Amino acid sequence: MTTPESQPPSPQPEPQVPAPKDRVYRSPAGIAGGVLLLALALWLGIDAVVAGEGRTPWTAAAALLFLVPLIAAYTVRPAVFAGDDRMRVRNPFRLIVLPWAQVESFRSAYSNEVFSEGGDKYQLWALPVSLRGRKKAARQESRRAAGGGRGRGGLLGGGGRGAAGAGGVDDGPVRAEADKVMDELRELWEARKDAEGSRGEVSVRWAWEVVVPVVVGVVGLVVLWVTG
Repeated sequence: MTTPESQPPSPQPEPQVPAPKDRVYRSPAGIAGGVLLLALALWLGIDAVVAGEGRTPWTAAAALLFLVPLIAAYTVRPAVFAGDDRMRVRNPFRLIVLPWAQVESFRSAYSNEVFSEGGDKYQLWALPVSLRGRKKAARQESRRAAGGGRGRGGLLGGGGRGAAGAGGVDDGPVRAEADKVMDELRELWEARKDAEGSRGEVSVRWAWEVVVPVVVGVVGLVVLWVTG
């Protein structure tokens, strides 16, 4: 007979390690512009619905149903989520999930794009290319190469990216913000593309929460125009 003292101690559960959070990349300028446009559209549209006469409230309601999701889709919605195993690309009308093993390459020209192993191309709406930002970075890099660069800290120091820090360590060439994000995505892809958890299939899902109200709004405007 086994006594309580002779029983082996029960194993302690291993502590749960929280999964690392995804890096999230969005366009601050796009979000700011979208919020202003949404506020303006809602202000004018709600005023027309409340104070309008005849067919005006119906027209305003259909216009809001069409415009509000469309504005949000192109300004507030776009985002890129980069995790250890995959990246998720949230574009205006689609959500694309690409395991790192399925990514073939990234390309930055007049737009930032990712290519899958199957040859499909997906634009990264959350990372718009700024030609002005590239020209500014090129000028800063030229000044730095000529020995006149001071970095973002100016006369007070502070050493922005691309400028030599206090210890004389060079952070590399000056890059535009979107190009720096693309560099980070390439580095993460190179580090994780052969990992076991990075395998899988590419999935593409339509954003029906955006498509449906936009279509309903268009149909409503067409019906009001035809019957008017």
